[in-house]
Formats: sequence, C-alpha cells, structure tokens
Amino acid sequence: MTQPSTDSSLHQHPIDTTKAQQAAQVVWAHWQSGQVLAALPDTCRPLSALQGYAAQAQLPLVSGRQVVGWKIAATSANGQAHINVSGPLAGRLLSGQVLGNGATVPSAGNRMRVAEPEFAFAMAQDLPPQAEPYTQQQVMNAVASLHPALEVPDSRMEPFTAAGEAQLLADNACARHFVLGPAAPDVWRDLDLSTYPVHAQVEHHNTLQYTRDGTGGNVLGDPRIALTWLANQLSALGITLQKGHVVTTGTCMVPLELQAGDNVSADYGPLGRVHMIFSET
Repeated sequence: MTQPSTDSSLHQHPIDTTKAQQAAQVVWAHWQSGQVLAALPDTCRPLSALQGYAAQAQLPLVSGRQVVGWKIAATSANGQAHINVSGPLAGRLLSGQVLGNGATVPSAGNRMRVAEPEFAFAMAQDLPPQAEPYTQQQVMNAVASLHPALEVPDSRMEPFTAAGEAQLLADNACARHFVLGPAAPDVWRDLDLSTYPVHAQVEHHNTLQYTRDGTGGNVLGDPRIALTWLANQLSALGITLQKGHVVTTGTCMVPLELQAGDNVSADYGPLGRVHMIFSET
C-alpha cells in the first residue's frame, strides 16, 4: 500500500482557540460523567479536520493530563468505512490512560467494548515539524523499540459512526485505554511487518470464547507506513513527535468483541505477548 497522504487542507480553515477550548471542555466533561453526545454544541462544533485537531489539542489543558503518546484510528479500509471517514485519524494518548502489560482495564462506561491488537513504537528522538515529508527510513531511525499492544477505544459521540471526522477528532479519535506490552527483541527491525502474523484469543472465566488472527498488513499496509503517516500528519499540524512518546498504529485484525470479565491476549510470536483483563465492573 502506498503511503497515505496527510490532509493538505489542514491550514485552510480559521481556528478560534476559545471555541476549540469550549469543545474540549464539553468532550472532557462527558468523559468524566460517562454521558454521551449526539453532537457538540453549535457554538463550538468543529466543522473541519483542522478545527477538530484544534479542539483535541486543548484536551491536555482542560483535563490536566499529559500527552504521553499518540494513537492512529481508521488504519484500514474497513475501519474507515465503519466510522465514515476517508483516511486515518490521529489522537493523543493521555496520562492515566496508558496501562502496563496484564492490566485490568475498566469496562464501566465503555460502549464500544472491543480490544484491538496493535504494533506500538516508542520514540528514541524528536521528529519536529519540517517542510519536507519525513521518509519512512528517517522515521524508523528515530524509533527506540517496538511493543505488542492492545487498545481499548471508546467515544463520547452517539452514534460515533455518524459523528464525522471533525467531531471524532475533537473526541480524541476514540482514544480511551491502552495497554503497552514489553519491548520486543530488536530482531523486529529485520522483519517484514506487512506480513507479520498476530494471534489473539479471548477467554471468559477460564473458558476460551474465540480466537482471531491478523497481520501487520492490515495497518495501512504496514505499521511502519502508519507511523510515518503519523509523523508527517503531526508535522503538518506544527507538532513535534517527541522522544519518549509511544505511537500505537491501529488494529491489525478485526477488533475483539468483549464482555465484562474477559481475559484478552495477543501473541506476536518471537516479538512477545500482551495481555489484559476487561474488568467485571
């Protein structure tokens, strides 16, 4: 798959920082209360990708959380069709939402109820905004490590499939919880991630419910392509992809449907395993 383009219209729409902050406040308040929104208020509803990203950029301020990394949503044609967008979406991973391997992930208030096995990259150096697009080699040279990971997304928009790109971006591209597995052996750098297989299984009270398989090719053709897209999308937005940040690149298989109490594991073979429990409450 060819490298997806960043949004060339990002700088064609005016930004009202006050409205962006109002949208972020509404989104964050609904995350805290567990309530959902049919749409953001007319007074602050973003109408373009740029305005959606501007609202998202206010979330750290209104939430008091730190940005610890990034997620990419809709990295497959099926995923894009499901939420009615034309390309990938970037969202911020906020402190308090990133959990360690084996974590119990809260199920309360989560309406999507899925886990997504993903390839995540930790950055070894900054990639600041620049005029020319980053090449895939430049981006990979800035990576410290690869990690098996599980994303547990959700949205405050109801229905999120009809919210549209701008509002989904304001809602942080459906970022909710994220489980970061251990760093993979460095042999990953020599592997073809586009064909790399991942096997997942879901158990409930020690009884196997189902298994599912996927490959890195389901992530924009290759997780490396997805990471390069993210670096260039942030560059177009004037944002540095920072050293120490983690980027999770999108699900490598059909998302795993969950019920409270499920035990989820994803096996990346020689690259390791990641595991989580979806809480009973």
